[in-house]
Amino acid sequence: MPRLIAIVEDEPDIQELVALHLRKAGFKVETFGTAEGFYRMLDRRAPDLLVLDLMLPDTDGLDVCRYLRSETRLASIPIVMLTAKAEETDRVVGLESGADDYVTKPFSPRELVARVRAVLRRTEPKTPKDSISAGPLVIDPKEFKVLLGGKPVELTATEFRILELLARSPNRVFNRDQVIEAVWGYDKPVIDRVIDTHVRNLRVKLGRLGKNVKTVRGVGYKFVSD
Repeated sequence: MPRLIAIVEDEPDIQELVALHLRKAGFKVETFGTAEGFYRMLDRRAPDLLVLDLMLPDTDGLDVCRYLRSETRLASIPIVMLTAKAEETDRVVGLESGADDYVTKPFSPRELVARVRAVLRRTEPKTPKDSISAGPLVIDPKEFKVLLGGKPVELTATEFRILELLARSPNRVFNRDQVIEAVWGYDKPVIDRVIDTHVRNLRVKLGRLGKNVKTVRGVGYKFVSD
């Protein structure tokens, strides 16, 4: 069954161009000119990936991104942001808001399709590994679930992958390149500040166990087992 890609883009020419190339690549596509129309779609079905413009007539695209990441049912939907905002600070804000990739206008439709495929490969379920236990913390990759003292901890897909990577090899230091390769893949324009933000959010969500996620200054990160 073809993967369903949702496109939220208010410029008709760009919307049509992106939809045309994604359909030629074998994807099923639904297009929306506003966030409101996309939200109505979510009542019916969640897409396999969202191509999201940041400058929409009814809301800021970043708010759409944050909404998806805050909803358990929708948090794992991959997001490719498509925008005319090309400054590094704009990319940082987009990636920190939960985007999986960031494409600036003008863009190559073939490159966009390639990036969509790359994001889908990175985020598709892999062969589940055994669960990880560290004191009161249990990480279950099969069910994409984290329990702390028996209570569920709601993590984004990125936070989950970072925690699993670190906790599977306690006390081992992973440098930034290793984290990027394991969590995102080298084709993602990850910025140091983005990694720091995900780690900081992870610590907050882990509560009293957040102190076990250590920053090794000038090197990277590790998970310390009690």
